[in-house]
Amino acid sequence: MDGPNDGARGAAVTAQGFGLKGPRGWAFREVGVEAGPGSLIAVEGPSGSGRTCLLLALTGRMRPTEGEARVGGFRLPKQLAAVRRISALGPVPGVTDLDPALTVAEHLRERALLQRRFGGSLRALLKPRAERAAEARLRIDAALSDAGLDTESLPKGRRTSVRDLERLEVLRLSVALALIGRPLLLGVDDVDLKLSDAERDEAWNLLRSLTESGITVVAVCNEAPDDAVTVSTERKTAEAPAAPEDDADADATADNNNDDKETADALAEAGRA
Repeated sequence: MDGPNDGARGAAVTAQGFGLKGPRGWAFREVGVEAGPGSLIAVEGPSGSGRTCLLLALTGRMRPTEGEARVGGFRLPKQLAAVRRISALGPVPGVTDLDPALTVAEHLRERALLQRRFGGSLRALLKPRAERAAEARLRIDAALSDAGLDTESLPKGRRTSVRDLERLEVLRLSVALALIGRPLLLGVDDVDLKLSDAERDEAWNLLRSLTESGITVVAVCNEAPDDAVTVSTERKTAEAPAAPEDDADADATADNNNDDKETADALAEAGRA
């Protein structure tokens, strides 16, 4: 038990007037959150409404522009590094993409090595090699179990390439990789994207099981489940006179393009961080 978060419970998340502005305008604005440790927080809204940017801001990967938040007692934006230390990202397209050519075992081994090198204590690094390897195996097995990924059921076991996994299996693997670091806060993007109704239920049940173990989960989705703390990023605009149909369509297309560009800029910035 050498990780900085060992033995701790999930992180409480609060925010008020939280916003992030990029080169092309506001990604999200006036967001409020109040959730205790071990909560399931669903960030709900249409694509392009700043959902992913909010997820990255709450996990310390992006610096907010206005307002303030607290995650596990740490203040944002002043303590971004501290929030990053207690949080982890599951699947976030453009930020934590898995290499389709690598196998499940290779991804797990790489993450365990990175965790030991950059996330462990000096005492852990000085342990005998055999002891470090045994602890890494325990971490990996525990993460796979918590993520509900049965590697024996995969076509080639842990030698299965990511490209041969089903979408729900990719989700479970991404979550397992994040759990190797034993975070207090887990961020997951696009939970319900391209999943059947049954698979969507499985995905939410997975995230609920993590909250029951004490981990706080922030999950981006199109439609939040009833039992989640829901945060909406849908922009509220004042009513305006109806525009001619062609003009309205053109304006909507322009708005969507701006949203997409803003999100792409934000993801690139988070990737560099």
